[in-house]
Amino acid sequence: MKLGLSIGYSGAELTLPVEKVLLAERLGFDSVWTAEAYGSDAISPLAYLAAVTKRIRLGTGIMQLAARPPVSAAMAAGTLDALAGGGRVIAGLGVSGPQIVRIRDYVAIMRKVFERKEPVAHAGREISLPYTGPGALGVGKPLMSILHMNPRLPIWLGTGTEANVKLTAEIADGWLPLGFVPRLMPTLQPWLEEGFRRAGRHKGFANFDIQARAEVAITDDVRGALARMKPRVALYVGGMGHRDKNFHKEMMIRRGFGEAAQRIQELYLGRRKDEAVAAVPDEFCDEMSLVGPVARIRERYRAWADCGITGLTLVTDQPEAMELMAKLAGASPRT
Repeated sequence: MKLGLSIGYSGAELTLPVEKVLLAERLGFDSVWTAEAYGSDAISPLAYLAAVTKRIRLGTGIMQLAARPPVSAAMAAGTLDALAGGGRVIAGLGVSGPQIVRIRDYVAIMRKVFERKEPVAHAGREISLPYTGPGALGVGKPLMSILHMNPRLPIWLGTGTEANVKLTAEIADGWLPLGFVPRLMPTLQPWLEEGFRRAGRHKGFANFDIQARAEVAITDDVRGALARMKPRVALYVGGMGHRDKNFHKEMMIRRGFGEAAQRIQELYLGRRKDEAVAAVPDEFCDEMSLVGPVARIRERYRAWADCGITGLTLVTDQPEAMELMAKLAGASPRT
C-alpha cells in the first residue's frame, strides 16, 4: 500500500507542516497532497515543498477545473515538476458539479500540452483552442510549450458520481475517490471496469491508481476522535454546493445515511450549525477513518488493505500515527 500525507488547504494564515512532510519522506511515504477551496491554492505550497524534499511525490488533491484554464493548469503542473527534478508531480483535478464534457476536454488539452507532439489545438464541445466563441477575433494561433515537460505527467481525477467515475477510469491515470470506504468497492468496481472497457488499450486495475483518504488518530477516546471529524462533515454535507446538487450529501446518501444527510443539510442551511454537527452519525465517521488504540487501528486497516485500492492518503497530526501506518503498509524508510 502506497501512503500519502494530506496537508489540505490553509485557514486564515498559510503555514506548511514542513517537518511532518520530511518525516513522511523519511518513513517511505509515496506522496504529499495539497488542496484548494477559496483561499490558498494547491500548486504554490508544493513548489516550496519541492525545494525541501528529495523523493516524495507532490500531488494536488485537487486543483479546481473552474479556477484556471486547462493550459494554465498544465503549465503550473509542468513547471512544478521541473522544479522538483522531474517525475514527482501528480496533477489531481476535480470539479464541484456534473461537468462531464468539460472534464474530458480539460484533460485532453492538458495531455496535449505535456506531450508537445504539435501546437496545441482542440475543438471540444465545451473548450476550444484557439478560442472561437463569442467575441473571438479569429486571429488566435496554436502554440507549443517552450518548456519540455514530462510527457506522461499523471493526471488523476477526484470524482464520486457514477458517470464521473466511469469517465475517470476511461481518461485518467488515477482516481481520488470522494467519500470512499472499503465496503463500497463492490459497487464501484463495475463503474471502473466500464471506464476501462471504453478506454481499451489494455487499461485496467493493474495500471490504474486508486488513492483513498482516511483520518488517523491513535487514542483511547474513540468517540472524542469521531466528534472532532463531525464539523467538517457537517460543513461539506450541509453547506457545500447547492441545496439540490451537493455531491457530498449524495455520497452520504449512497453510503446508507440518507436520513442523516437530509437532516444535516436542513439544520446547516437553517443556521443551526451546532445541531447539524451533532446529527452526524458516529458510524459514518468511523468507517472512513482509522481511530482508536493501536490494536483497533491494526485490525480495521485490514479492510483498507484488502479492498483493492493502491494507496491511502492520511489525515493526521500525530507523528506516531504516521509511524504506525508506515509499518502497517510496509513502507520502506529512507535515511
